[in-house]
Amino acid sequence: MSAAFFSTTYAQARRRFLEAARERSAVIGSHRHARQGAEGEELALDTALLGSPDADRLFIISSGTHGPEGFSGSACQLALLNDELSRRASERGIALLLIHAVNPFGFSHLTRTNEDNVDLNRNFNDFSQAYPANPVYEEIHSLLVPPSWPPSERNEAKLAEAMTRLAAQRSPGVSSGQDRHPDGLFYAGTGASWSNRTIRSILQRYGRNRRHIAWIDIHTGLGPYGHGEKIFGRHSAETTARAKAWWGADLIVSTAAESVSPRTAGYMMACCQDECPGAAITHSTMEYGTLPSPQVRHALRGEAWLAGHPIAPPDLVAAIRRAARDAFFVDADDWKGMILGQFRAFALQTINGLTTS
Repeated sequence: MSAAFFSTTYAQARRRFLEAARERSAVIGSHRHARQGAEGEELALDTALLGSPDADRLFIISSGTHGPEGFSGSACQLALLNDELSRRASERGIALLLIHAVNPFGFSHLTRTNEDNVDLNRNFNDFSQAYPANPVYEEIHSLLVPPSWPPSERNEAKLAEAMTRLAAQRSPGVSSGQDRHPDGLFYAGTGASWSNRTIRSILQRYGRNRRHIAWIDIHTGLGPYGHGEKIFGRHSAETTARAKAWWGADLIVSTAAESVSPRTAGYMMACCQDECPGAAITHSTMEYGTLPSPQVRHALRGEAWLAGHPIAPPDLVAAIRRAARDAFFVDADDWKGMILGQFRAFALQTINGLTTS
């Protein structure tokens, strides 16, 4: 049953999401992207609002911040639209806002980054200020993105040695973000992306005048196979205590040594405080494990190389895109069941938490 909620393409995922939202009489919004999808389809960031537009509490669930991570995020949203939990939220005076495909270009074209190779979870910055320097990334950029693909054995060996040596470096770490290499990994960009501007406009429309906003952003690619880590960022002692009361002892603060998440600058959910300053905000990332880290890193390196070599042989392009898809979406029934089961529990905890807030 769980597998039925997973789509095989962005176009299919979008169509199913919109159909389910219409069946629930949701208020639908569509923000069209200027580019086309891999199948020539329209790309858009879509939203569905359920419940009273005047509710003082809002529960946001977003998907596809990192392209093919949208396969799982979209499935979670589709499952919720077909679940009594979404009705329960409305009955308790909680509005539910589903943000589908934050990065529709990457979702369709099977790339974690957007059309400009920007990592959207490094892009929500104050661009009037310099992006934090990342000397750790600088040290190994040329190894991560070699001049030819696939990389040589010598390159792989040198990178493995460097990654082992830098494994404990986290602030900043290799994946914390950087703005000096547009063809590199974890590129923050030099200005607000289309997705950045669109997300902010959505928050301005639906988030202002709320008393409390909870937000779950669904990700994949880090951690053990199928395990969902609840990742919570740096917040006040009061907000941290509230998050732990809602989500349990297995909530991981992102600054903790045991977290699978890097310490990043410019992550998306941080903008909620900017756009909805009057609300109490409780947000968390759900990060599901897929493949071992070296395989995921190899896929990221391939798509970064491709961003700098767009005129590559078609068979090589297809192989790089397939590797990216496999790194962030496991097409196996057991994995799909683990994703939806853990998500439902997380959503229920959030609804219960908002009910008493």
